[in-house]
Amino acid sequence: MRFDVFSPYSVVAVIIIYLSLALTGTGLGLRGLEPPSALSIIYIATGTVALIGGVYLSSGFRIGKIRTHEGSEPFLVALVIAGILIQAINLYLLGGIPLLSGYLKARAVTKLWFISYLLFLPSINILLAAYPRRKYYIPLIMGAILFALTGYRTTVVVILLSGTITLYYSARPSWRELGVLISALAVAALLVGYVAVKSIEWQTWTLNPVELLLYRAGYTLTVFDRIISLQGATGGKLLYYTLTGYIHSTDPRAIVGEVVLGYSHSTTSTIFGPSLLDFGLHAMLFQMFILGLLLGLMHRIQGVLDGFFTGIYSIILAQTIVWVETGPTDLVVWVFYLIGFISAIYVLWRCYSEAGSCS
Repeated sequence: MRFDVFSPYSVVAVIIIYLSLALTGTGLGLRGLEPPSALSIIYIATGTVALIGGVYLSSGFRIGKIRTHEGSEPFLVALVIAGILIQAINLYLLGGIPLLSGYLKARAVTKLWFISYLLFLPSINILLAAYPRRKYYIPLIMGAILFALTGYRTTVVVILLSGTITLYYSARPSWRELGVLISALAVAALLVGYVAVKSIEWQTWTLNPVELLLYRAGYTLTVFDRIISLQGATGGKLLYYTLTGYIHSTDPRAIVGEVVLGYSHSTTSTIFGPSLLDFGLHAMLFQMFILGLLLGLMHRIQGVLDGFFTGIYSIILAQTIVWVETGPTDLVVWVFYLIGFISAIYVLWRCYSEAGSCS
């Protein structure tokens, strides 16, 4: 039995890696960054323990085999193609390539983008999980390229990372192949992030790609450090606008910037920041515990039932890994978490009713 690289505990490893990068960035003083307080590290450690607690609790559930129905291959292919076409239309209507223009990037996340992402991401992962054929790597790469053109590195990272996780469980690549996939993912993330930042017309950057990575990590950590003294300041606004932002055209991360920095600027605050700024420490711990519990349940479920459940688990794990730096303020991600929650409840209910007991 091989070591499970993408178990829920991989999020803990990512948090440690992120902290290492952030502390390196602040230690180098890139663009005036200052080291965070020890209290911020304590808060992050406490939140991580809550995540681990949720994952550990999920191990108390026994998941049995139940009959499930996978989506037909042609239907999944049709959804993948639809997602790609809608994103292509979105780019056409924007009149240019957002990756190369900060002004276009600010308008790139439209309702068409939302629909295309909601169609493409689950369908390509479920397709790769249920029918892991090499020919389906092509639409995965095509989709990643099209979404990369919007200029948001997190989107392309989630697409490629979730696809890698799905293939890890369905195609079982060798360690060498897995290393190549992860290396390609890292290069793509650095490249998209660097090109997007250099293309913002109203900013001037002199950092190289590695320095930019360290700066972004360090900057986010300093934002979280400030949030500790502002706990509960937004009183639920971040959660409200995360769920309704597309209706009100309000970016929750801009609210973070306004409250923490004093001016409206889309600002990342780590996976721990938004709930802490909204409601305080108890909310942050509750959030991390629930995330750990759901990740743990979905990991166990996909290990038994694979297919659809592997695809959904891969998505929410990839999104959570990205959240470590960006923070959970994306409606589309919570939609996937809702799908995961409903899936877990459904499987536990079926397991209990058909097999007698799940715990």
